[in-house]
Amino acid sequence: MDNFFPRPEQLIADAEALNFEVMGEFYPGIRARAPQSYFSEVEAVLARVLREFFGQRGPLASRALYSLVTTPSEQLTLAQRIPHIDGLQAGSLAVLHYLSHEDFGGTAFYRHRSSGFETVDASRHARYLDMLSADFAAHGEPAPAYIQGDTPIFEQIARRESVFNRALIYRSSLLHCGSVPNDVELPADVRTGRLTVASFLTAH
Repeated sequence: MDNFFPRPEQLIADAEALNFEVMGEFYPGIRARAPQSYFSEVEAVLARVLREFFGQRGPLASRALYSLVTTPSEQLTLAQRIPHIDGLQAGSLAVLHYLSHEDFGGTAFYRHRSSGFETVDASRHARYLDMLSADFAAHGEPAPAYIQGDTPIFEQIARRESVFNRALIYRSSLLHCGSVPNDVELPADVRTGRLTVASFLTAH
């Protein structure tokens, strides 16, 4: 969805005043919490999308994080080199809102070849992890790099480009990963880096 937020430049200005830090071991960069007021600006459009495309009436709970990818490709952990999911809970959705004017790569979606899974929910999670471990034993772990396209373990099935003020809205159980170029610098600066707002919604 393009032109997602009515005042995107204000979001960048607000982010300049925040303290970004590493949150958890999976995101390859630094983050800061966005205020709940972020959702008040997009409540109407989110409600329409949830109803028309996902058959859901609206979010029960939500949180949003300003996010900057800053980790050089050679420093990525194994979990950061492969597609991931954002949650196992039924009905949960993710919103990825691009706020960079530069092209630092979009987002790609994947199918796990061994299982055929494009989504991983609670009922599939243990089986998926077992099969993924077997894949690493058979093919080796991927070299330190941001994933680009097909690999022996994953098939890329879709890719969406990053466009300023574009938002992707998708089920949290979808296997996906940022298509971050491996040959660019990744500044820890909200005005020159790969800034996004990542939101996580629990709907019904």
